[in-house]
Amino acid sequence: MTKIKIYSDYVCPFCYLGEKVVEEVLNENPELDVEIEWIPFELRPFPKPTLRPGEEYLPKTWRTSVYPMAENMGIDIKLPTVSPQPHTHLAFEGFQYAKEHGKADAYTMRLFEAFFKEDKDIGKVDVLTQLAGEVDLNQEEYRKALESRKYKEVHEQARDQSYQMGIQSVPTFQIGNKLYQGVMPKEQLKQILKAER
Repeated sequence: MTKIKIYSDYVCPFCYLGEKVVEEVLNENPELDVEIEWIPFELRPFPKPTLRPGEEYLPKTWRTSVYPMAENMGIDIKLPTVSPQPHTHLAFEGFQYAKEHGKADAYTMRLFEAFFKEDKDIGKVDVLTQLAGEVDLNQEEYRKALESRKYKEVHEQARDQSYQMGIQSVPTFQIGNKLYQGVMPKEQLKQILKAER
């Protein structure tokens, strides 16, 4: 089995696009035996200020990079209006709960879609709890885990792993002993995975 470690942040549109490439490659090539491990990477850890969609940086980046790439890939995505962008530590603490209950992949995709397609504020406990329920997690347990910060230390250890690896931008994919930064073309990813078999 080939293992892919994906270093990503829920507020990074390129992480969402990169994950969609992985999803498409695996769906189109069922013979590839791949296990995905998600590694949290906070682009702007709390209390560092996050970006605001009303300032020039985000609209310009989306106009020049995100939208053209998404259109080329046939993926529907839009710049969220949540301002400022949410910190993602609570979403990642929730991820640790989801991972413990066998729902890491479903949870991750649900959060990406909630933020980049539905404009939901994934920094709020109420929103996160609702999304957790939508992937069949126990909402009451999930909410308690977030409110008590049960997974704070587990998340921070996982996040720090990415910093220790020297990861500086996301998405970054670790396949075997090699790191690949940015959104990979489908054919490139397929060839890398075939070579790892």
